[in-house]
Amino acid sequence: MIIYCAGPIRGNTTYHENYSEIVRIVESMGHTALSEVSSKFSSSIPLNAKQVYTRDIKWIDGSKIMIAEVSGPSLGVGFEVSYALFAKKIPVLAVHHEQAGQISAMISGCSNPLLQVKKYSNVDDLTAMVKNFIANSGSN
Repeated sequence: MIIYCAGPIRGNTTYHENYSEIVRIVESMGHTALSEVSSKFSSSIPLNAKQVYTRDIKWIDGSKIMIAEVSGPSLGVGFEVSYALFAKKIPVLAVHHEQAGQISAMISGCSNPLLQVKKYSNVDDLTAMVKNFIANSGSN
C-alpha cells in the first residue's frame, strides 16, 4: 500500500524523530512511505517551494491513506491533512505525543469520520497505533 507520511519539516520539529519512526514502521511492514524523510525519496538537490508543493500533492494523490505526526504546529502538515480529508477523501491518522500539550483545535475538533486522532506516550504506543491503522485500512 502507498501511504503518505506527514510531519513538520520547517515548522516545530521537536518530534521529528517520531515522524521518522512512523516512516520506518510503514516501510518495515512492506508498504511504501511517501515522505521527505524516507531514504527512498530523499534528494541532495534542494527543491523550491513550488516543487515541494507539487511533489507533496502528487504523493497525497497517489496514496491510499495518510499518517501525520501533529505534535508540533506546522502549517504544511495542517494543509496536507485537510487536503487528504476533504479533497482526496482518504483516511488520516493524526498522532501526537502526550507531552506535546494541546494540538491544533483544527485537528482535535475536526469531526470528519475519515480522521482518527490518537495520543501516544512512547515508540511502542506509536508503533501499535500505526500498525493497527494500516491493518484496518486494508493491506493492498
